[in-house]
Amino acid sequence: MMKKLFAFIAVLGMLYLGASNNAVAQDQTEEATTEVAAQQAAPAVDMTADAEEAAAAASEEGKSLHSQLKQKFIEGGAGFMSTVLICLILGLAMALERVIYLNLSTSNNKKLLVKVEEALASGGIEAAKEVCRNTRGPVASIFYQGLDRSEEGIDVVEKTVVAYGGVQAGLLEKGLSWLALFIALAPMLGFMGTVIGMIAAFDAIEVAGDISPSLVAGGIKVALITTVSGLVVAIILQIFYNYCVAKIDAIVNSMEDASISLIDLLVKHNLKK
Repeated sequence: MMKKLFAFIAVLGMLYLGASNNAVAQDQTEEATTEVAAQQAAPAVDMTADAEEAAAAASEEGKSLHSQLKQKFIEGGAGFMSTVLICLILGLAMALERVIYLNLSTSNNKKLLVKVEEALASGGIEAAKEVCRNTRGPVASIFYQGLDRSEEGIDVVEKTVVAYGGVQAGLLEKGLSWLALFIALAPMLGFMGTVIGMIAAFDAIEVAGDISPSLVAGGIKVALITTVSGLVVAIILQIFYNYCVAKIDAIVNSMEDASISLIDLLVKHNLKK
């Protein structure tokens, strides 16, 4: 117990000595700098002002993109900016869902045709249907429906493939109408914010009875921010929309080509019987 007490007292003493030395050193430093500051008072004021300006410029340049976007969001008005942001979030969610679905729907049709042809040669229709069941994508689903009706004739198979191909094409295009809605809605909301901002500017002019740049600047700034936000959201969603449309066209073309190849395989298989 006594050892701990002595150790504690020793630590306190060392801390006290260190604090005393620091205080003495600071006093000496302050005395030395006071004399220098008295001789260079006028230049120091200018240097301080320059330093403050440099610090302000550095802080302005050091703002992150997130903080700048947040500031513009607040300046544009929480009401309309929130609706534009909701359009962006919902539109991106639908666009990403479509992109993932379309990429999962893309398959190697040539490889699938080779497997189906080998299965038809070795195990018949049931083996080919099993291959289609174990393959992902709309082309495999179309092949399965066609093979399932193969016993009813080639004409029935052709009609089945065409009908089920339309169903698969509809599944590929699912949700694109909502994405197109948000593409059209975002700039409309931005333009509505523009109109409201201009109305606020003219109201301020009417109340003041005089045209002043400071009165009009606030309303015009809100108008421009909402317009730019709506256009940016529409541009982003439009890129995703065009990508999805191009991807759907490519998948549909591959479905049609593969369906023709399937009918040719069934004709050859029936001829060999």
